[in-house]
Amino acid sequence: MDAVQAANSGHPGAPMGMADIAEVLWNDYLSHNPGNPQWANRDRFVISNGHGSMLLYSLLHLTGYPMSLDELRNFRQLGYHTAGHPEFEPALGIETTTGPLGQGLANAVGMALAEKLLSAEFNRDGLDIVDHRTWVFLGDGCVMEGISHEACSLAGTLGLGKLVGFYDDNNISIDGPVGGWFTDDTPRRFEAYGWQVIREVNGHDAYEIRTAIETAIAETARPTLICCKTVIGFGAPNKQGTASAHGSPLGAEEIAAARKELGWAHPAFDVPDDIRAAWDARSRGAAREAGWNELFDRYAAAHAAEAAEFRRRMAGELPANWASASREAIAKIADAGATMATRKASLVALNAFAPLLPELMGGSADLTGSNLTKHAGSTVITADGSGNYLYFGVREFGMTAICNGIALHGGLIPYCGTFLTFSDYARNAVRMAALMGIRNILVYTHDSIGLGEDGPTHQPVEHVASLRLVPNMHVWRPSDTVETAVAWQQAIERQSGPSSLVLTRQDVPHQPRDRGAVESIARGGYVLKDCEGTPEILFIATGSEVALAVAAAGQLAAEGVAVRVVSMPCAEVFQEQDADYRDSVLPATVTTRVAVEAGVTDGWWRYVGPRGAVVGLDRFGASGPAEKLFEHFGFTADNVADVARRVLAGA
Repeated sequence: MDAVQAANSGHPGAPMGMADIAEVLWNDYLSHNPGNPQWANRDRFVISNGHGSMLLYSLLHLTGYPMSLDELRNFRQLGYHTAGHPEFEPALGIETTTGPLGQGLANAVGMALAEKLLSAEFNRDGLDIVDHRTWVFLGDGCVMEGISHEACSLAGTLGLGKLVGFYDDNNISIDGPVGGWFTDDTPRRFEAYGWQVIREVNGHDAYEIRTAIETAIAETARPTLICCKTVIGFGAPNKQGTASAHGSPLGAEEIAAARKELGWAHPAFDVPDDIRAAWDARSRGAAREAGWNELFDRYAAAHAAEAAEFRRRMAGELPANWASASREAIAKIADAGATMATRKASLVALNAFAPLLPELMGGSADLTGSNLTKHAGSTVITADGSGNYLYFGVREFGMTAICNGIALHGGLIPYCGTFLTFSDYARNAVRMAALMGIRNILVYTHDSIGLGEDGPTHQPVEHVASLRLVPNMHVWRPSDTVETAVAWQQAIERQSGPSSLVLTRQDVPHQPRDRGAVESIARGGYVLKDCEGTPEILFIATGSEVALAVAAAGQLAAEGVAVRVVSMPCAEVFQEQDADYRDSVLPATVTTRVAVEAGVTDGWWRYVGPRGAVVGLDRFGASGPAEKLFEHFGFTADNVADVARRVLAGA
């Protein structure tokens, strides 16, 4: 309450209401080491109701993480690590970014799933080097959000027995008592998912909390939800139990009254030495990790190869042969020169890369046969923890947030698939992956009106452009098998953010390239076809429209026009290149330009300028065969060539 008051901003209610639960969990059960926040076998702790961030920061400070008192004094201030909602910072013990309600809960499902998969893969002969729990705090808002249904239903099906949720059942949200809009029987709902549910736990009684945790630990086949009856703003005598304690400072007068109510006579930010010493978990944490290190040494002596593999994967390193082997695979794909849909090319790339990467784990939101995300080495994940491929069901949002949690846990590289148009369902989890800067590979197929007969409800028009607006997102829209393989390679190698692979339903032709052009694909944009001397006009295209640009360029070249075709599979990566490279591909002196992409045109004007043109689609599509739709909307070589002629005539 002092930090919120100092900031004159924040949410005191949840931290005060859940403090008693946190005290029991963190002091008596949480297995962690503040001296090494990234210890591989630590328990994961997530506060899904992220507005209660000051509870997390206080716990980190008291137990000995590098979270200073100065950080707490500067809660919600620019330049400090104590953001209004927790922001992923593993070196400080902040396991994920939360705030959009329910997503932390889904992340926790992903973390628990990662633990289960890795334990099944690595544990041997009673040497359980992967053996930890995921604990998650959640509130009414988290269980109201639809993502909680998607994620928790799947958690029950998968039998994530080391996942424990603490439901802060205080009956209050921002608008007041929730009885007017939230009357679900939450315990029965979670029981229907296959969870163990512990009801009516007094969230302010240490004995009841401890008994509930012991019961949760004893259950190994089901996740557990502990339903804690709490009072929001507990201890603030005039505001506790009301919405006024939720999202505003209590005020100096109420804070003074709370100090009296709680019997806390110490000034703001003052923690007596005896209390600080009792909370300090550094020596206990170091002993826990030392015990695990001794276990790991015994494991390594008996299973040297597995131990080395575990170390590599938890360090986030790719295999030593990855660079050379992936280049070799791409060269073979280039030599094959196949004509096929890029969704099929994606499967070709997966089949080439998956044997190199045992950490690759994927799935699809009930579209496996369409997304083609199940490679030859895929085995279906079941409740025993075996497998590397998950049928997520129709759960795009939950799938994406769960994969975020898998990425956050470490040891696995997640990818997940759906139709591009359904990326809207997952949008906030996509944004969170970009905000956190984590590797989640998003496979989006059926990328345009080329989807065909399913019509405009399923035909993406604005989606590629909108994904490109997300900061720190790399959007790859490859034109053929080779660009698709490079897109996969780059997405796998990128650890600083997510990548969207945007793929066609329909076949696209192979584009011949020399070795230099193949290597330049990784730069996001490159010269695919060139002319002698300085070009008179530039074509810039992505995906299936690259073939149209090449064909239109052929028409103009036959008329004596000097044409360059630039393929730009990833505009974000192209923009990261140095200015000299960008100018070598798109010379500033050539202002006659035409961009071609079967989607909204807004993003392309930065490249074509006021003297250029964009062949795009600033309206929704229609139902019909793909080839008819492309012709109807002007995506033909003849039309692209005509547009170019008009641009040249106006120069």
